[in-house]
Amino acid sequence: MLLRRLGVKPSRAMGQNFLVEPQVVRDIADAANISDLSMIVEIGPGLGILTRELLRRGSTVTGVELDDQLASYLTRDLQDNPRFSLVRKDARHVDVAEMTGNRPYQVVANLPYSVATVIIRHFIESPHPPERLTVMVQREVAERMTATPPNMSLLGLATQLYTNAAIQFFVPASSFLPPPKVESAVLNLDVRSDSETTQEERDRFFDLATMVFQRRRKTLANGLSQGLHRAKSEIEMQLNSIDVDPMRRPQTLTLAEWLMVTRTVTA
Repeated sequence: MLLRRLGVKPSRAMGQNFLVEPQVVRDIADAANISDLSMIVEIGPGLGILTRELLRRGSTVTGVELDDQLASYLTRDLQDNPRFSLVRKDARHVDVAEMTGNRPYQVVANLPYSVATVIIRHFIESPHPPERLTVMVQREVAERMTATPPNMSLLGLATQLYTNAAIQFFVPASSFLPPPKVESAVLNLDVRSDSETTQEERDRFFDLATMVFQRRRKTLANGLSQGLHRAKSEIEMQLNSIDVDPMRRPQTLTLAEWLMVTRTVTA
């Protein structure tokens, strides 16, 4: 097979599970809702099965590939297609604006499980974020990203602060080589263009949410009091002023309520 011929052994450290099911590839492209004018950034194109489908639909594709052997193979195999280019870098550190020339773009990718959330955050927090990300991740991660109260997660808050997130479909382990030990999910992350939060508010939001979710078995008032080293009675008074019950657990609050907490408790 191709991997053996290229001398490539899937790397567990790099989270390499190669998608080999053509129907799943078509379903991902459908979910991305791309047009023949779309500029796509594909992270970890691997053997190029998704790349070729995106090109077949008329998109311009920039692949970001860290593996030297796979990058060399893709460069040779797709060198005659003027709509394909390759960046040999770690997607966690790539300069997004420079790579895209500040043009509108989408991300479409089967992300390495081990660094999926780091890559997503790098792109959505970039000064030049994509319009949409259509990405495949572990099912458990996708469900945490799209969580709602009373099962809200810190990852869900972080994702939903920047995007409207929705799972599109699930993908069985048999669609990959080698098959992972978990089920996967494809989700759309439509990046919000109407955020009313400042960078300072977002920093405080993450500080507060992180400290409280680290104490998720405690009430909101107890978690904030301990994390901020402030009197519990003072915290309770501020929470009551915005009609948030101090006895609630962090996973029961909506994103909107967390933003109110950020603007009130930190005042």
